[in-house]
Amino acid sequence: MERARILIWIIMIFGGSVLGYYLDYLIFENIHQNIILHIVSLLIGAFLLFLVMKISKNTGRTLAKYGRKGELKRMQTNILTKQGVYKYMRHPMHLGLLFLPLAVAFLIGSPSFILIIAPVEIIFMLIMIKFIEEPDTIRKFGDEYLEYKNQVPWFCFKMKCLKKLLANVPKNYV
Repeated sequence: MERARILIWIIMIFGGSVLGYYLDYLIFENIHQNIILHIVSLLIGAFLLFLVMKISKNTGRTLAKYGRKGELKRMQTNILTKQGVYKYMRHPMHLGLLFLPLAVAFLIGSPSFILIIAPVEIIFMLIMIKFIEEPDTIRKFGDEYLEYKNQVPWFCFKMKCLKKLLANVPKNYV
């Protein structure tokens, strides 16, 4: 299942890039010749990618610290994590990853990717969370997760949540 998810990400990012460039040439004929647009787009994309990486690092470290007991493969958990930013939202890592298609779209400077493809990919990711991630987690943690699900929203956009999401989480050396 993990390999399938990685393959989906690769298809979304590279496929979105190729499709974005193709649509750009059909819809926005000379858009890729505008250097100012590319500089601005690159800066926005770099900032979004920085946020994606920071959120992924922080949430990954939180999961490594509180979600693992015993010897497990990298990126796997066996304890439901409710600490750190997971106290405020159930899918903080996914919240960060939702911005990855948009970050790549801005990095490559593709208006079609930014305006059409990235939003479709973000909706697709939300559907995957709802129909794949959530049921998998319910199977894994059962009633404990169902109780957590009833108390904690998918995402939280309150300032305290966002600060917690972006706050540095020290590396766990256990």
